[in-house]
Amino acid sequence: MDRIKEHFTTKLEPAVREVKDFIKEHGDEVIGDIKVSQLYSGMRGMLAIISETSKLDPDEGIRFRGYSIPELEEKLPKYVDGQQPLPEGIFYLMLMNELPTEDDVKRVSNNWARRSIVPPHVFKVIDALPMHTHPMTQFVAGIMALRTESEFQKAYRAGISKSEYWDPTYEDAMNLIARLPRLAAYIYRRAYHNGEHIEPDSKLDWAGNFAHMLGFDNPEFKEMMRLYMTIHSDHEGGNVSAHATHLVGSALSDAYLSFAAGMNGLAGPLHGLANQEVIRWLLAMRDELGGGLPSKEQISNYVKKTLSEGKVIPGFGHAVLRKTDPRYDAQRRFAMEYMPDDELFILVSRVYEVVPEILQATGKVKNPWPNVDAHSGQLLMHYGLTQYDFYTVLFGVSRSLGVLTNLVWNRVMGSPIERPGSITTDLLKDKVGAK
Repeated sequence: MDRIKEHFTTKLEPAVREVKDFIKEHGDEVIGDIKVSQLYSGMRGMLAIISETSKLDPDEGIRFRGYSIPELEEKLPKYVDGQQPLPEGIFYLMLMNELPTEDDVKRVSNNWARRSIVPPHVFKVIDALPMHTHPMTQFVAGIMALRTESEFQKAYRAGISKSEYWDPTYEDAMNLIARLPRLAAYIYRRAYHNGEHIEPDSKLDWAGNFAHMLGFDNPEFKEMMRLYMTIHSDHEGGNVSAHATHLVGSALSDAYLSFAAGMNGLAGPLHGLANQEVIRWLLAMRDELGGGLPSKEQISNYVKKTLSEGKVIPGFGHAVLRKTDPRYDAQRRFAMEYMPDDELFILVSRVYEVVPEILQATGKVKNPWPNVDAHSGQLLMHYGLTQYDFYTVLFGVSRSLGVLTNLVWNRVMGSPIERPGSITTDLLKDKVGAK
């Protein structure tokens, strides 16, 4: 048994006992009320899932196991001579509920490196798809092709005890996380670099090796990728990709089926695909305004025109947050340090100064502030990763850290199948006495 898994096993019994005792003592207590309007608004704000890894506070922003992003930037181990937190560290924190040491992070890196070999048939599945296939479609196809390696599927068929479901799920999660950068890089090089693939470098960390396989060996890009993979890793349990992974996993689907479901959700324009839509919108605005760097007045007029056409401003607003996304702030700090004179960064900054006031003036927007998608594309564009159709794949690789950690814990806790009730409008009218 590897040392990461060995240490993880010490967490299981106390956590299960704590939850069982809590349910026994407080299981009949009522938390909150459901409004009729919530039933018609995508269950907005309804508490329905236990997700221990992170919590999104409307006013404070995201916290991972209680730590804010600035705290994690300070406390998580860094790469040699680096300044950005290593994704291995945020994974360890979410899994163990304790801050990792440098040795812990190195152990995770080495563990993933050993598991990272992708079977040849997975690449054949990708190569069978037309070249114009969207990268997210290729990504999901590759994840499904990897399912031939499912340890949970084998163990379940062999008749494993329910109390041991977590073990093969842990193995599947670790294997999948380890292999996703290789899969994603293969898709990128196939689609945009004539299939000229780059072999992994096992001496590098997880995110650094991912950058290398993409074809970017600039140390700054590797640092940016470490930050990107850390801050996109989790966003509590109710977002579409996390909830879809949880929902499908609740049917005892293995990590591959569950994560593929989450990635299909991430590919939607109202979720992860928004990061490519932001860049598309920024570049279209710049072109329509004659190129170069538009003024704040020009941006303001263009934003108002966009809204008057019944369109949204991509990258602004959030279902939960009521402040600027801390993940946006983290990326902005990075840009201020490494590329303060980048024209696209200046454009993003001007949009930030203009859009919230305009959205507030409409009286229809609860959160006029930028989210993570409003900035991430600019950093990638700066270093030459300009193929924005690929951006959501990067998001997906990162999101695996949080949703698969949750899947492992769901197996530890013996979480039941998710099956909420539903009701018709007529029956609901009867219940509330509506005519």
